[in-house]
Amino acid sequence: MSEPRGGTPVTKREIFGWAMFDVANSAYTTVVITIVYSAFFVHHLVPADSDWGNSYWGLAMVVSNLLTMVLAPLLGTLCDLRGGKKAFLLGNMLVCALATAGLFFVGPGAIGWAILLLTISNVAWMLSEVFCASFLTDLATPKTMGLISGIGWGVGYLGGLLSLVMVLFGVITSSAESDLSLYIQQNQQAMLAVAAYFVVVSVPTMLWLKDRDPVRRDVGFGQVWQHTWQRLSHCWQLARALPALWRFFLVFTLYSAGMAIVIKFFGIFVDARLTLTAAEKTTIFLALQVSAFIGALAFGLLESRIGPKATIFLTLLWWIMGVLSIYGLTPLSQWLGVSENRVFTVCALLAGSGLGSTQSASRTIVGLLTPNQYSAMMFGFWGLFGRLATILGSLSFALVADLFSLQQGLLVILGFFVLGAALVLKVPIEQGMVTAGHRPATSGN
Repeated sequence: MSEPRGGTPVTKREIFGWAMFDVANSAYTTVVITIVYSAFFVHHLVPADSDWGNSYWGLAMVVSNLLTMVLAPLLGTLCDLRGGKKAFLLGNMLVCALATAGLFFVGPGAIGWAILLLTISNVAWMLSEVFCASFLTDLATPKTMGLISGIGWGVGYLGGLLSLVMVLFGVITSSAESDLSLYIQQNQQAMLAVAAYFVVVSVPTMLWLKDRDPVRRDVGFGQVWQHTWQRLSHCWQLARALPALWRFFLVFTLYSAGMAIVIKFFGIFVDARLTLTAAEKTTIFLALQVSAFIGALAFGLLESRIGPKATIFLTLLWWIMGVLSIYGLTPLSQWLGVSENRVFTVCALLAGSGLGSTQSASRTIVGLLTPNQYSAMMFGFWGLFGRLATILGSLSFALVADLFSLQQGLLVILGFFVLGAALVLKVPIEQGMVTAGHRPATSGN
């Protein structure tokens, strides 16, 4: 058991319940955003004669992230004042599931409806991620935070793998080449499967995760909104009081822009750049989930030894090598005497193994640099900067890809990772932990 916050013991069952939400919500980001629906949207919902498929998808990502940028710190502060993080968490889960199920009714050409439902579901998913992360300071001590966060990300990729198997082997059994009409129907049905998976797998979270801050029902909503805006107006003072955290937020924005491009456009890139059969694409997508799962656990163990900052730096170097290899895919495959498909698969698996660990270590750093009384608010800002990163990454990549080529878009990813790796080592984690009250000042900076 972890040391409790507020006197309530933290059991292994509760940590399991919390981690199961990562298992549940990974179905949405894996199937809808990263691999299946993104490619379906660009190649089958958008008319074939349109040159702006990537930009339409980027628009949905940008709008949803802009909304989340506004709502995440606002609702985070509201939650800190009023309590009831679990209700915020599960409420957003239900909204995401309902909007995802609504995509079942969207057919080819209905771009507006698809963007609307994608925006609603993605906003709710991102807000649920923020509230899930804010429980980390309740469940873990500074010593166990990296391990518990890593477990969450690791089993999350296992959840992504399970949901992908469910969709690719249990729902989408046809192909666009063999029966286009059936293929479209099955992609629509997959959205119902993802929505159901999200709700059902969230049941352990509903049952076992505890709210340690009591819900203050005696506080009226008028008071709550007034205090919320007052608190947000003091963000500048709070930024000056927690300089390490805010420096990290800026660095996090840079390298997260690169990761956002990978997550949002991977399926689109694979469909456009490589000549793969449906079976080969399925194999790559499934292997990528396994790679990310193993990487999250392995780097999670490494993080407990070398710390989250060094872990992020190493994983960014890992990403840089992977992106460079994919950018030089043709000459590299010719030099090795191996097909481009095989070289891409190996590079993608190696780079993908760093995805979960980079995100996990980032979540750990926010927890270490955040005072407990500001947990929901600061994780709200973590969500805000993550959304800003997605907007920055999606816009830059989509424009470069549509104006030049997907290949040149890889240079955008590379630039974000290089900047992030160069700057993350300058974040003073030890000093920030002292400021946040997680380490006594006598332990040094």
